[in-house]
Amino acid sequence: MEKPCIKLITTDLDGTLLNDNKEVPAGFREWVLGHKEIKMVIASGRQYYNICKLFPEMEDNLVFMAENGGLVFENNKAIHINGMLPEDVIYCIGHFHTQNNFSLILSGEKAAYMEHSSEEAERNAHMYYEKLEFINNVADCIQNDKIIKIAVFIENHNAEEEYNKLGEFHKRLDALLSGDCWIDIANKSVNKGNAIKILQQKYNINPSECIAFGDYLNDTDMLLQCGESYAMQNAHPSLKEIAKYTAPSNNDEGVMKILDKLNL
Repeated sequence: MEKPCIKLITTDLDGTLLNDNKEVPAGFREWVLGHKEIKMVIASGRQYYNICKLFPEMEDNLVFMAENGGLVFENNKAIHINGMLPEDVIYCIGHFHTQNNFSLILSGEKAAYMEHSSEEAERNAHMYYEKLEFINNVADCIQNDKIIKIAVFIENHNAEEEYNKLGEFHKRLDALLSGDCWIDIANKSVNKGNAIKILQQKYNINPSECIAFGDYLNDTDMLLQCGESYAMQNAHPSLKEIAKYTAPSNNDEGVMKILDKLNL
């Protein structure tokens, strides 16, 4: 059987490449280092500094797409930055900050910022943000950093219910449901699909030469931008509807099983 011509593979992290214990699957490092001719893109809503620490000794062979595509790093250098206007950041703080059970994390190019909140919110913040600063007023951070994304943490796993209430809340911003506790706010032009398109243009790669793996709604545009797309068995039902294929679950090392099966 002739091997498919694949030049770029992109995979989401949580719920996709990582298992529920947040572990990289066995054999992934060896696969990446053995396929240096393929661009391997790690795509996540997480902070760049949090993502790269998961992949020691292979950072030079990965492209890191952070903040749902708002920041893209290669060889420890930002090659794409899509920051919010300061007035839009202030608008979001006013819109979400006073609501019960909501906690805001403002993620910038240099660090992420939040006010002290519930134990659950802070535990989740530390899980996804390596460089995290607690400040008295989150609005102060716009004075010395470019904010890429605002992550809204919602207690009691009610994010989808709150997301469905939002509608078109701002002309320049979009809200993405990125987990059962998370809504992510960023510029309308920020999504994983647009970031993949930028990489495709930069390296002259056709969408038909790309594979994408994902599990949640913030992966939708990324899957649509790639010719071959896989939703994990544990994926949101709406993502399964747009993906070409279904991969085994994240806890069953689904990404690795598909990569091994494809024999690239």
